Formats: sequence, C-alpha cells, structure tokens
Amino acid sequence: MTVKLYENETVLKAANTSYCGESAQVDGKLILTNQRIYFKTMTEENKHNDFEILPTQIKEVMFFNTWKIFPNGLNVVTKQGEEKKFIIKNRDQWCLMINKMY
Repeated sequence: MTVKLYENETVLKAANTSYCGESAQVDGKLILTNQRIYFKTMTEENKHNDFEILPTQIKEVMFFNTWKIFPNGLNVVTKQGEEKKFIIKNRDQWCLMINKMY
C-alpha cells in the first residue's frame, strides 16, 4: 500500500483501522499527516472508499463505544455535517493529535 504525499507533507501517525461507512465496515489504514487525515482501504476493490479530511473541514472529534462497551471508536465530524467513524486503538492519542490540527 502506498500513499502519495503532498509537497512538504510528513506522516505523523498511522494505524490499521476499520471505517464504519454508510453501508458496511471497511478495513484500511488511517494516516495522520501534518496536512490532512487520510483513509486508505486495504484492497483495490474498496478503493472507492478512500478519502481525505483537511484540517479546515473538521468541526469536532468525538468518541463512541462499539457494542456500547468497547472504548475504541473515533468520530471525526466535518463542517459539512458528515461523520467519519473509525474503530481504532489508542483513540485518545489520535484525538489529541487531530485536535492540534484545527
């Protein structure tokens, strides 16, 4: 898996994750850079689920629990009202780093 980085862009954090999309859960990698948040799917057939979130698009970052008891959900809400939900380890660290971006 490769991700094309922009000029002067560096990866700050990356982890395996599951994106909870509208119709299905998609496995991939969440990549935090100094310029954006990027989700890249693991397979070519799910490539249409790849997306990026720029810091100027972020409204807030919230937590959620999966199965109501597991504290592993991270929800990035955009100013357009979209919710990008991820199941990820160390969500506290992710939240702190994302909050520093916007």
